[in-house]
Amino acid sequence: MLVIDNKMVAELLTTSEAVAVLEQSYADLASGEGICRPRIDMRIPIGDGKSVYQWGTMEGGSARSGYYAIRMKSDVLVEETVEGNRTQEKYCITPGTFMGLVLLLSVRNGEPLALLNDGVLQHIRVAADSAIGVKYGSNEDAKILGMIGSGGMARSHLEAIATVRDLDLVQVYSPTKANRERYAAEMSELVGIEVKAVASAEEACMGADIVSGCTDAVGPVIAGRHLSDGVHVTSIGGRPDDDACERFTRWLRLADATVPVSNKAWGTRDEYVYYKARPDDPVWRQHFHGTSAWNVSGIEPKLVTLAQILAGEAKAREDRLDVTFSERGNAQGAQFHAICGLIYEKVVGKGVGREIPTDWLLQDIRD
Repeated sequence: MLVIDNKMVAELLTTSEAVAVLEQSYADLASGEGICRPRIDMRIPIGDGKSVYQWGTMEGGSARSGYYAIRMKSDVLVEETVEGNRTQEKYCITPGTFMGLVLLLSVRNGEPLALLNDGVLQHIRVAADSAIGVKYGSNEDAKILGMIGSGGMARSHLEAIATVRDLDLVQVYSPTKANRERYAAEMSELVGIEVKAVASAEEACMGADIVSGCTDAVGPVIAGRHLSDGVHVTSIGGRPDDDACERFTRWLRLADATVPVSNKAWGTRDEYVYYKARPDDPVWRQHFHGTSAWNVSGIEPKLVTLAQILAGEAKAREDRLDVTFSERGNAQGAQFHAICGLIYEKVVGKGVGREIPTDWLLQDIRD
């Protein structure tokens, strides 16, 4: 079995490849070739009165690709208000370190193939989702991107969106002036597009053909009153406000987790399912993230799926002035086997990666 670190992923995986492989994985779900379940989070109070532990997993696989994967995260979560914005911080062991791993397996013979750090591929796969949404949901001549956020996700999103649209200008806002100015300088040089730091979210959205929210905020980050006619919206972390949701004329959902054959009542469109220990512990009053899962309740008349678009049954945009929105859905589990399978093949082809004897992971006692 190979151990594949973030450096290898960064060197071998391109954003355009991630967009293509995720689009194929969603097509596999639609055709019945692929399966996945919603993300499941297990939450336990730590006992310090402010923090909770969270174990999160998501998994899926494909008969076509021959891969199966489970992504695993082990985090301590703390929520706080910074400069009037509610944010969630996380760490493993100590602030600044994180534990996110993906176990990749073969569905042909059950072999454990690789264990991968998820940091770089996490940013790329989320950005690839947004790029797929932009590809189908925005006007083809979209030139101006309004970016709300200036962290790692905002960086990967700009790179991904630039692979599907020929951008001329990016208007970036985040609450800390130094951060947005640093983003503007660094990303302008990296992608060769003018990136301008602006003083408010409203200014970032002004005249934008695409608006992308990439923050760690808990509450809404995209206001409907700021959106121009014809804009396409994506948002990860934080959400569009109620006014924005009312303005959306089309809501593109890339995929849904598959429904269990043995118990169809377990099917859900919620982005994740979560459990919590000590449900009456006062610490839960300090944690708002995940108190209600993001779903499509009430917007069905606006809803189209990527499966419908690929089948020629629907469009994500009917008119230039439509205000459209795209989101992945609850199919995170369908992403990791696809991207990690691609990375694994590249690593094997290059002859890199650290090896762990597969025998260490096998036993002669039937489980």
